[in-house]
Amino acid sequence: MIKRICAPAGIALCLVLSIMGGNATAKGYENEKTVSDIQEIVENMTIDEKVGQMLMPDFRNWQKQGETKATGFIEMNSEVASIIKKYHLGGVILFAENVVDTEQTVRLTDGLQMASPDLPLFITIDQEGGIVTRLQTGTNLPGNMALGAARKESYAYQSGEIIGKELSALGINVNFGPSVDVNNNPGNPVIGVRSFSSDPELVSKLGIQMIKGLQNQNMIATTKHFPGHGDTAVDSHYGLPLVSHDKERLRSIELLPFQRAIDAGVDMMMTAHVQFPAFDDTTYISKKDGQEIMVPATLSQKVITGLLREEMGFDGVVVTDALNMKAIADNFGQEEAVVLALKSGVDIALMPAQVNSLQMEKNITSVFNAVKAAVASGEIPLNQVNHSVTRILELKVKRGILNPEDTPIDKKIETALQVVGNEDHLKKERKMAEDAITLLKNEHKTLPFKPKKNDKVLILAPFDDQVESMSRSISELAEKKKIKKVQITGMSFSGKSFTDQVARLIDESDFVITGSYIVKNDPAVNDGVIDDSIQDSSKWATAFPRAVMNHAKKKDKEFVLMSLRNPYDVANFEEAKAVLAVYGFKGYSNGRYRQPNIPAGISTIFGESRPKGTLPVDIPSVTKPSESLYNYGYGLDIKSGRPIKK
Repeated sequence: MIKRICAPAGIALCLVLSIMGGNATAKGYENEKTVSDIQEIVENMTIDEKVGQMLMPDFRNWQKQGETKATGFIEMNSEVASIIKKYHLGGVILFAENVVDTEQTVRLTDGLQMASPDLPLFITIDQEGGIVTRLQTGTNLPGNMALGAARKESYAYQSGEIIGKELSALGINVNFGPSVDVNNNPGNPVIGVRSFSSDPELVSKLGIQMIKGLQNQNMIATTKHFPGHGDTAVDSHYGLPLVSHDKERLRSIELLPFQRAIDAGVDMMMTAHVQFPAFDDTTYISKKDGQEIMVPATLSQKVITGLLREEMGFDGVVVTDALNMKAIADNFGQEEAVVLALKSGVDIALMPAQVNSLQMEKNITSVFNAVKAAVASGEIPLNQVNHSVTRILELKVKRGILNPEDTPIDKKIETALQVVGNEDHLKKERKMAEDAITLLKNEHKTLPFKPKKNDKVLILAPFDDQVESMSRSISELAEKKKIKKVQITGMSFSGKSFTDQVARLIDESDFVITGSYIVKNDPAVNDGVIDDSIQDSSKWATAFPRAVMNHAKKKDKEFVLMSLRNPYDVANFEEAKAVLAVYGFKGYSNGRYRQPNIPAGISTIFGESRPKGTLPVDIPSVTKPSESLYNYGYGLDIKSGRPIKK
């Protein structure tokens, strides 16, 4: 349980909180007295306290003194508490390693807050829904592109509402989502199904509804990755992407959802480690190789202050994407990256230094001192620091973080156990996922499959958890007497070549379900013909399912191709008679379905649910890249076989 303690440096704050009483709610700080009180707090803070509010490290793993290696930080300890107190940290970010079950997470967040009694922490997490989820006991949801396929704004709101309820119950107060990147590059290796669509209008509508769902649960919502990571071919975790479009194009496509989110009152904005020369072509000599590079948006004053603050009118909190990502870390170095980011106008430097033991505390010390030195020299103006800290504290007041309810820990745990991953949330999750399934081909009414008793169903998917998800989903349909009881054989094929053994499995089966998982289409193409390369295991992602498809066709087997991740990969399987997209690849592991998408696909394949999704993106042809194989808005009705109209 958090107990408010008035240390000397915190007396002004505690006085303000007592004045505000119960008024620090979601509607909170509009009255002038509260704003002036925050200004008074900032004026009385030391430079150390101000700098600390602007730093947000992770404690993803921790190695205690006397232990041999770092393991997931799941239980609060005095070592982490000492770092939070010493550097006056304003927040921390949690990862899957930190949130292994509901009760443990509540105890951890409670312990983190007790380490910062005067200025409670932003406790943040990336719970986007879909393929980017951290909670290991929460509701995963089908993800943004699935919501784009379903085309229902109410589903986007529900997703935000569910995420907001679950995170709040766990003691987490900031969600780093939604992503409002416009995914108009089919080769994008990092966004893909994390985006709602390639249409900025649809992205805007769904993004705003998810923001409202989150914020109506008093959860801080964060749009990312400003000014747009959708049209990139490089993953900024590993390199420095470039978006070379002109200002007019960027304003009409990439920037539109961010502007709409700002107009709708989004709380926070996360930057992108992407170069945007149309807005800033300032160069920098890379520390990695001495080459001249352009400064990415995260470190650009022209982008953060000029574009986001002054032109677009955002006065909320700006946080960087993780500064330990290679796009930043390799080229700029730890200390300089943090200084440049804060100098550009961001308010919070996320993951500014790796600290997973007391021995590594020197990393945060070095960054902390570098920022203080930059403030002392005027490189980062003190007035700018004061503005950032004011924005941070105002947001903490607005969302009730500075005046938390005094709830006993046992009551918090009881509430969280009732909220996180509850049946109502799971029911809504299933409905969203089923309505998102997009049927792209169904020649000769291949679907739905109608197996007879003891027919043999062969499942081939890239990874074991996907095979398990499909197998369990089929077995559950049989147990509920939705289909006849069938014999199921499953095999994962990641890294494998098509062999005679696989051919025999197909020969012995009545129905074949194959999953495809291709992050970026890159088949061997020769004179416009896809080369199956079936003996080349390095091409397994494309070659193996194509070989299965061709052999099943040759043997006249009932075959369906299920696109598990980016729907663009269906272009590699033009010859398939039945194809559907589910927009999510996570399967069944650790005793639970980690996404509802695969079970929803199985439900469609066997006729238990009717697919209603239409494509939220164009799918270009692989053999003729200038042509579209399936257009935005395309999807078939399984009964009539005609395109769905929305």
